[in-house]
Amino acid sequence: MASGTWEEFFAAHLPPPDFEDNRSLLKEFCERHDQYGNRIALVTSGGTTVPLEHNTVRFVDNFSAGTRGSASAEYFLEHGYAVIFMHRQKSLEPFTRHFSGQKLLDMLDIQERGPNTTITVKPDSVDVLAPILLRYKAAHSAGAILHVSFTTVSEYFWLLRAACECLTNLGPRAVLYLAAAVSDFYIPKDRVPTHKMQSASGAPVIQLQLVPKMLAPLVNLWVPEAYVVSFKLETDENLLVPKARAALDKYKHKMVVANLLQTRHHRVILVTPDETQEILLTREEVHAGVDIEASIVLELVRLHAEHLAPCGAPPAAPHGSLAPLAPHAPPTPRTPR
Repeated sequence: MASGTWEEFFAAHLPPPDFEDNRSLLKEFCERHDQYGNRIALVTSGGTTVPLEHNTVRFVDNFSAGTRGSASAEYFLEHGYAVIFMHRQKSLEPFTRHFSGQKLLDMLDIQERGPNTTITVKPDSVDVLAPILLRYKAAHSAGAILHVSFTTVSEYFWLLRAACECLTNLGPRAVLYLAAAVSDFYIPKDRVPTHKMQSASGAPVIQLQLVPKMLAPLVNLWVPEAYVVSFKLETDENLLVPKARAALDKYKHKMVVANLLQTRHHRVILVTPDETQEILLTREEVHAGVDIEASIVLELVRLHAEHLAPCGAPPAAPHGSLAPLAPHAPPTPRTPR
């Protein structure tokens, strides 16, 4: 079934219950960093769900865990950007991504002494944990990162539009790094049952509708001066670059990061209107646990600086430092869950 317009999508789906709280956080964050001339990267991360019931028990999902977005957010911070990290609830997040599962607990020791029980980091884990903890503390104490979370595709779009509204005053200093795996299909709200579907009723027949492409209003209306980067995931090498270039031709944004499902962790292709550039990790880099996102963000920062040069923007902050903030800037609160 053909998709409706983006206006019809928003008209048919109410904003999430915590939308106004999130919009206030976004507004305060963007205004504060805009005041000091900082650059802001909006990094979207993780997958969106499509509920099959209003009181949701079942939903359509995808495999995204937020690996690309959570790693990239760390590298934007290292390059002096403030970061809005818009992520799927319970997906990977910057800094804590390094300690998923039981890794963190394996680094700790406990000494039980009654009321004086202490927990310490094992000596052989200090060198691993300390630098990540330092970067985490620096980012949060400077108010350089804001977390906002979504679950469903409609929640994602409401937050994305709100973030764009707050970023528009930054003009070309805003980067939109749209790494979230957004559902291509959804079920219109008026066709979703209120309660859990009952198996006794037999197998359901579910008709999905195409999600409207939000890149068009985003690039043309919401943040027309921003440096917008989208992502293209394919399983067929022959489709990868042609579809990425077709997206650039259609939506007129700045870059598509193209990757194959099978090789996405060590190979990507950056497609811009002017060139196509492959980033490929060596076997040694893969075995050493090197993040390909470091190279992606490094090249993006270079291209963003070129984009800003005609505007007379100041050079980026030195590598490894945070964007300059007002003295004693308060840490930005996390989004209520």
